[in-house]
Amino acid sequence: MNLILLVGLGLPVLWFLSWCIACFTRELRKPRQCCASLLFVAPPVTPVTESKKANVVPIDTVQGRWKMRRTDKLAIFCLTTTIVLGGVQAKAQLGASSPNPEVQQLRELVLKLQARVDELEKQQAAVPQAIAKEPSTIPPTTAENATTQNSLSKEDSSVLDFFKGTTINGALDGYYGYNFNQPIGRVNLLRAYDVSSNSFSLNQANLIIEHAPDLDAKRRYGVRLDFQYGQATETVQGNAANELRPQVYRPLWQAYGTYIFPVGSGLTVDFGKWASSLGTEGNYNRDQINYSRSYFFNFLPFYHMGFRASYNFTPKVNFIYMLTNGAQQAEDFNGFKSQHFSLVLKPATTVTWTANYYVGQEQRAVNAVLNPGLPAGPTQPGLPVTNISPAPNGREHILDSYVTWNATPRLTLVGEGDYVVNRVFSSSAPQHVTGGAAYARYQLTPKFALAGRGEYMSDRGGLFSGVTQALKETTATAEYKFAEGFLARMEWRRDFSNQPFFLTDVPGKLKNEQNTATLGLIWWFGQKQGAW
Repeated sequence: MNLILLVGLGLPVLWFLSWCIACFTRELRKPRQCCASLLFVAPPVTPVTESKKANVVPIDTVQGRWKMRRTDKLAIFCLTTTIVLGGVQAKAQLGASSPNPEVQQLRELVLKLQARVDELEKQQAAVPQAIAKEPSTIPPTTAENATTQNSLSKEDSSVLDFFKGTTINGALDGYYGYNFNQPIGRVNLLRAYDVSSNSFSLNQANLIIEHAPDLDAKRRYGVRLDFQYGQATETVQGNAANELRPQVYRPLWQAYGTYIFPVGSGLTVDFGKWASSLGTEGNYNRDQINYSRSYFFNFLPFYHMGFRASYNFTPKVNFIYMLTNGAQQAEDFNGFKSQHFSLVLKPATTVTWTANYYVGQEQRAVNAVLNPGLPAGPTQPGLPVTNISPAPNGREHILDSYVTWNATPRLTLVGEGDYVVNRVFSSSAPQHVTGGAAYARYQLTPKFALAGRGEYMSDRGGLFSGVTQALKETTATAEYKFAEGFLARMEWRRDFSNQPFFLTDVPGKLKNEQNTATLGLIWWFGQKQGAW
C-alpha cells in the first residue's frame, strides 16, 4: 500500500519539477526573461530593431542547440529521479534503523520457527540413514541404554531360555469310592487305580518337568521327568509283579531324553522310560473320558524302557518303532528285547487311528529277591543271582487298535479292539485275551459333560484275571469343571462276569458282579498344552 501511494504522488511531482527546470534553463539563455521568470514580474517591452533581428538566431533552426535541450531534459529528469529515489531510500533506511517493535518481534519469531523447521527436517532425514547404515550416529544416551540392555540379556539369557522352553506341571488326584458288595478288606477287584472301597484315597500326586525340543529355537534335544506318588505307584512300577526291584523305580513314572536327528522331516529318538501307547487310555485322569480305567488299561503294558524312534512321513502318517526290555520292565528280567511297531493315521482333522503290534518275551528267567537286605555280592541289593530252570521262552503277541472321532465339537466317540496271545514256553498251550471297548463323551455346557463306556473281555486261560471267564463292565460318568485346573467326576460302574468272581462281605462267598459309586477330584496346574 505504501509503495502504491509513493508512486501515485511521486509521478506528478517529478513531472512538475521537470517542467520547472526546463523553463529555468531556457530563461538562462534570456537573462531578462530568466530574471523576470524567477521574480515572477513581467519585464518591460523593448522594441526590436532590424539589426537585432538579424543577430537573433532562431532556436528551432539550430540542430545542435535542439539536441542540447533534449540531453538537458534527460539529465534533469534523471537528476530529479535520483533525488526523489534517494529520498525514498533514505526514508526506507530511516524506517529500517527505527523499526516498529511489534514488527521486529514477529520477524524474529518467524526466523526462529524457520530455523526449527530446518533442524527437524535434517533430523528426520538423518534417522533412516543412521538405522540402516551408521549405527554409530545414534545419540550417546540411546546407545548406552542399548548396551546396558544387551549386557543384561547376555547375563540372564541362559536362565530366561531355560524357563521359556520348560514347563513345570503338577496334578493331584483323589477319590472316595463305595462298593455295594461291601467286600472283605474293602477291595475293588480288577481295578487299576480306584482300588479302595469306603475310604478317602489319594490315587496319585504328580510333578512333571519337561524341557521339550524346539526346532524353531534350534534346540534338538529335550528331557522329560514324571514323578508319581500315591496308590497308583503300587499298580505300575511300584508293583513287585512288574519289577524285580520296585523300590528303586516306585516314584518314577516317566524319565526319558529326546533328540531330533536332521533326517527328512525329523527323526525323533527317545531313550529312557515312558508310558505305553498300547490302549487308548492313559495315566493322567484329567485327560481321560471316565474316572476309573478299563480292563484293557489294567491288562496291557503300562510302560516300557529302551529306545523309541518316531518319524512323520506326512502330516497324516506317523510311524513309531520301539526296542525295549519288555512290558513294564525298567530292568530286564529275561534278557530278551521286545519290539513294538506303531502306525498313526490321521485321514481327517477329526479322526485319529492308531494300530499297534507288539512282540516280546514276558516271563521271568530269574528269581526275584523281595524286600532285599544286604547285597548277595559286591553289587546293589536286590539284584537277582539265581536263574529259573528251565527258563521260559514263550512269546507274547499283542494286536491293538483304537480310533478317536470328534464327531462334533461337543461329541467324541472312541473305539478300541485287542487281541493278545501268550505262551509260557514255546510248546505251551496259548492263552488268549480278546475284546474291546466303546466310549462316548458329550459336552453339554462348557463346564458340564456326560460320558459312558462299555467293555467286553474274553479271558481264556486266565491271562488277565487268573480265571477263564467273560468279563463285562458299563460305566456312566458325569463331569463338572469348576475352573481350568479343577474338576470333579461322579461315576457309577457295574462289573459282571459269567463266573462267580467278585468278593463279598462273607469269606469264601463270591458274586458274579460288583457295583461301585465313586467321586473323583482332580486338580492340575502348569503351562503344558494338550494331553499330558
